Amino acid sequence: MTDFVRTEIRGRIGFITLTRPKALNALSHDMIRAMAAALDQWCDDPKVLGVVLQGEGEKGLCAGGDIRYFHEAVSAGRTDIMDFFTDEYRLNYKIASYPKPYIALMDGVVMGGGMGISQGATLRIVTEATRMAMPETAIGLFPDVGGGFFLANLAGHLGEYLGTTGIVFGAVDACEIGLADVVVPRTSLPELCDRLANGHWQDSDAVLDAARTFARESLPPAGLAPGKLAPLRSVIDEHFGLADMPAILKGLKLEARCEYSGWAEETEDLLRTKRSPLMTCVALEQVRRARKLSLADELREEWLMMRSVFNLDGRTGAEGVEGIRAMVIDKDHKPRWQHANIEAVKPEDVARFFGGERHGADNPLLTLGQ
Repeated sequence: MTDFVRTEIRGRIGFITLTRPKALNALSHDMIRAMAAALDQWCDDPKVLGVVLQGEGEKGLCAGGDIRYFHEAVSAGRTDIMDFFTDEYRLNYKIASYPKPYIALMDGVVMGGGMGISQGATLRIVTEATRMAMPETAIGLFPDVGGGFFLANLAGHLGEYLGTTGIVFGAVDACEIGLADVVVPRTSLPELCDRLANGHWQDSDAVLDAARTFARESLPPAGLAPGKLAPLRSVIDEHFGLADMPAILKGLKLEARCEYSGWAEETEDLLRTKRSPLMTCVALEQVRRARKLSLADELREEWLMMRSVFNLDGRTGAEGVEGIRAMVIDKDHKPRWQHANIEAVKPEDVARFFGGERHGADNPLLTLGQ
C-alpha cells in the first residue's frame, strides 16, 4: 500500500514502523490507510496480543500530517483533501478505542498528527529526545487529530496555553501534565521491542504489564532536561483562564511579577508575531468547547472546522493555505494573515468555525463511536 509504513508481526506483537525519516515521518494519506488496515487485521487476529508504534530514524516518531500535500491539493482546487482528514480522524479514534494494548514509542519529534496517533495509546513512552507540541496556529491551522479533546482534559488552563501558543516541551513536562506515561532512555527502546517480541505472553494484559515493568525498571535517561511547565502552572491558569485572547494578551502585558514577567513578555510576543491571529482565537474557543465533548464528537467538530480552514464550506476567511505557503513552501516566514492582529478578530470570524452540525447527515464521521 505504501513504502512509508512497515507492518510486521514479531512473536505475538504487531509492529507499525513509520519509514519516512527524511520527512520526519510525516503522514501521507497512504500511510494513514496502511496503519488503519494493519490495526483492523490485527484486531481480529488471536495471535496478536498487542501493537507497538515506532518511527524510523533518530529525529522523531512523526512530525505531523503531510502539509505540503494540503497546500498542493487545495491550490489545485481539489476537494478530496477532506478524505485525508476523514481517514485520519477515524484512525485517531480507532487507536483510542483499540481493544488490545497499543504502545506508542514517542521518541524525538512528536507533533500534530504524530500526537494524534499517540495520545490514544494504552501506554505512551517518551525519551530524553522527545520534543512534543501542537504547533498548528503557526501555519494557520488549529490543533486537530483530537487535539481539542486531549488538550481540554489537561489540568487548569494548560490546554488553552498549549493549543494557542504551540510551544514545544519535553519528556518531563509531558509526563507531569498527562500527555505521556513513562520516560525511558531512547537507547533502551530496541531492547523493549525485543523483549515484547520474544516473550511468551498468555494474554494482552501480560504484554502491557511487561512494557510497564520494563519502563519502571529502566534507569533515568542521561541528559534528561528538567520540565519548564510546573513552575508556571499558576500563572498559566491565571492568564489563559481569562475571557478571550485580547484579555489574555492584556494580562500578559501587565504581568509585573519578576518571576513571571520574562515568560509573559515572550508569550505575548509569540502570540502577536508568530501565530495566526484568527486561528489563535479559534484554538482558544475550540479547547473550551471540547471540555463538554466526547472524543468522537470532538473529531466530528474538527472535521467541520477543517472544511472552514481550507474554505471548502463555501465561505471565505480561513488561512491554512497561506500559512503553509509562508512557513513551508516559499519559506519567506511572512504570512499575510487576514487580520492585522488578534484584537482585529471579530467574534463572528471565530463563530463560523463552529457553525456546522456535528451530527449532520453530510458528516462522514457521523457514526464514529457507535
